[in-house]
Amino acid sequence: MRKGNPSFVRLLAGATSLVALSMAAPAAVQAQAVLDEIIVTATKRAENQQQVPVSVGTVSGEKLGAVLSGGVDLLALSAQVPSLYVESTFARTFPRFYIRGLGNSDFDLTSTQPVGLVIDEVVQENPMLRGFPVFDVERVEVLRGPQGTLFGRNTPAGTVSFISKKPTQDTSGYLTASYGSKNTIGAEGAIGGALVDGILSARLSMKYDRKDDFIDNTYTGEKDAIGGHNEVAARLQMLYEKGPLTALFNAHARDLDGSARVFVANAITKGSNNLSSTFSRNSVFQNGQNEASVSSQGGSLKLEYDFDGVILTSITGYETVEVYTRGDIDGGVAGTGPGFIPFDSETADAVPDHAQWTQELRLSNADGERFRWQGGLFYFNEDVTAHGFSYGNAADPRGIGIFTNSQQETKTWAVFGQASYDLTEQVTLTGGVRYNDEEKDFTVVRTMPGVPGSTNGNADLTDGQVTWDVSLTYKATDDINLFTRIANGYRAPSIQSRPLFYFGNNINRDALSVAKAETLMSYEAGIKSDLWERKARLNVTAFYTDIEDQQFTAVGGASNNNTLINAKGGEGYGFEAELELLPTEQLLLTGGLSYNHTEIKDNTLRIPVCGGGCTVTDPVVGGFALLDGNSFPNAPKWIFSATARYGIPVESGEFYVFTDWNYRSKVNFFLYTSEEFYSDSKLEGGLKVGYVSDDEKFGLAVFGRNITNEKSLEGAIDFNNLTGIVNQAPFYGVELTSKF
Repeated sequence: MRKGNPSFVRLLAGATSLVALSMAAPAAVQAQAVLDEIIVTATKRAENQQQVPVSVGTVSGEKLGAVLSGGVDLLALSAQVPSLYVESTFARTFPRFYIRGLGNSDFDLTSTQPVGLVIDEVVQENPMLRGFPVFDVERVEVLRGPQGTLFGRNTPAGTVSFISKKPTQDTSGYLTASYGSKNTIGAEGAIGGALVDGILSARLSMKYDRKDDFIDNTYTGEKDAIGGHNEVAARLQMLYEKGPLTALFNAHARDLDGSARVFVANAITKGSNNLSSTFSRNSVFQNGQNEASVSSQGGSLKLEYDFDGVILTSITGYETVEVYTRGDIDGGVAGTGPGFIPFDSETADAVPDHAQWTQELRLSNADGERFRWQGGLFYFNEDVTAHGFSYGNAADPRGIGIFTNSQQETKTWAVFGQASYDLTEQVTLTGGVRYNDEEKDFTVVRTMPGVPGSTNGNADLTDGQVTWDVSLTYKATDDINLFTRIANGYRAPSIQSRPLFYFGNNINRDALSVAKAETLMSYEAGIKSDLWERKARLNVTAFYTDIEDQQFTAVGGASNNNTLINAKGGEGYGFEAELELLPTEQLLLTGGLSYNHTEIKDNTLRIPVCGGGCTVTDPVVGGFALLDGNSFPNAPKWIFSATARYGIPVESGEFYVFTDWNYRSKVNFFLYTSEEFYSDSKLEGGLKVGYVSDDEKFGLAVFGRNITNEKSLEGAIDFNNLTGIVNQAPFYGVELTSKF
């Protein structure tokens, strides 16, 4: 285990200086309004964000409504919170989250991610569950750093938690309808209230979104061939409250039909990362098919019973998803263009069968006690069947060249506990521990039409790990809290069958890709402060992360492989700073800034380099790039976000202007470095101008996203040619809202 370095100490000193400067700033701020208190559930208790010894970033409902305008998916959350980055090579599903530079670029349907995703207290483990649309949401919480005590395995980087608005006895609801570019139509709404006075309430929420196909295929001559989607989702919640018993039922479903990610061949100019002169967001030159469909359903039941100050909580969850996605991976036509393409590649992935069960039982004492504790049991079971298709075999009437059928069953159980004790009125000590036990059974069968027999692989993985954390909080004043935290996290062993998919019969029958468990130690310290009579809020955290057996995915290369590997180690350090400021009752400003240094620590780790003629800048020995000292893939060093809302009161309501901006620095797409496969820094902005009545029953706004027409690489495929993926084009629309 490596020790901390002086950089962490310097970062902490700088963070302390930031708060000191803010406290010394002029206090000539109007006294009419104060910032709202933010309640989070980072510790599975409802607590003031300023008092939780965890680095937590939140996205409020209003900001979500703005950044998700125009029917965009979860990728819009990227860089909206310090240290949070999101990317995907799929479309509207399988978002891959990175926190403090830690994530996983694996595109396999049985992959594991080091960032946990939780929706309404139920973990969404399979990557295809992670694209559920955001609507009628109270807030999004981003818990940075290991969350292995309360949230379990596969959270060494952190957890992203979505909290829906819950039913109440008061009748309330809203309706939002929008129309925008490319004939995009969106509508969402909710209605809720009492079914039985004082006992039973319900809330029904729905969302609909569609966009026309708008990308022409110049190879086939088809206009508006791909690029659109049609999506509907719904959530029903029912809340029972009587005496000591509370029961919350949640049922939800999603149906998506649209396009897969669109890849463009030779979109990148060789020798640089510039987009080619012929690149267009609105046209492709392809001979393959493109489609994507996702259907998911799920439900949960949360029961709470108060045994005179000791609360028993049970959360039972079930999720299932069916997926089919197919795309022209080479992005063009072999031998024709655009540019040189040595061979065609068209693949598809499917999840025809999936089921996930989770069960958590937890005991805790009531809030407000000097000694607060909780402990419980957790069980997870997932069965998933995944199919892989490679097309281009003229001997097969379906065109299938390779077909893989893999099945994976994962069983996990855990026991955990956490306690906090107020040593004095100012000092609180918190500690937690969790034991995780996991079994994973994996089998795969690969067949090739026209080739007798099949190739099989199987593996059984077992692992047991203890994770823990300890923190100390010091209440310096009523408005300033300091904390320090040491946390241990782990990611379970991973397995997938991509080598069988890509290497024909020239493989060993047991040539599966396996990565052993990853473990992580995190050291952080921070200051949370309410300033200027609660008209300003500044939170700063500095951290150092030490990783052993870090799991990576070697994606692509000349062999078009997707192989799991372990680096001996990795490290990261940096800081997060978040500011809210209310200079007047009409103006609210927010800002977030993060710095993340990441580095691979393994002088023996090497991977195959790209095909398609890219320019590798790492040392290359025998066709393999040496990775020691490289940053983690998809890990921008700098992230900055800012919002401003200004309201102009009028007799009947308010006119307002809301703008949001996010910046991220350079991003490298792969483990190796090259002149082509990275993105320069990117700055995107949005603007919303509207009117809302005093009673909020009527609102009208116009909005725009990517209003400066930023065009930036967001990803690439490196096995065949210089294939690129870019960010969303500018989008403009009008929105009508009503609340009651």
